[in-house]
Amino acid sequence: QVQLVESGGGLVQAGGSLRLSCAASGIITSIVGMGWYRQAPGQQRELVAAITRGGSTNYADSVKGRFTISRDNAKNTVYLQMNSLKPEDTAVYYCNFSPPRPGYWGQGTQVTVSS
Repeated sequence: QVQLVESGGGLVQAGGSLRLSCAASGIITSIVGMGWYRQAPGQQRELVAAITRGGSTNYADSVKGRFTISRDNAKNTVYLQMNSLKPEDTAVYYCNFSPPRPGYWGQGTQVTVSS
């Protein structure tokens, strides 16, 4: 059974940093594409960052240069390092496959950036 559990969110001031973690079980994250997504209140869920099986990464324009997606194959965990956070980054952040697969959305982790 595949499980993706997000953690690491919290409340941070603008300009601060957070690192989100996505611990995976039932899959091997090094052989699949994985992504981080976010959903702000009243908005659609959007892709924030993705990493392919081969390690290539891509980012939403709004986070380029500030966020970094990575994975630790030994821990079967995918990370999202978020620097220079802005109030508009406030959202619930989710990890899923890339492209995302229905039924694998977890609880997400709340990120709130205060101005």
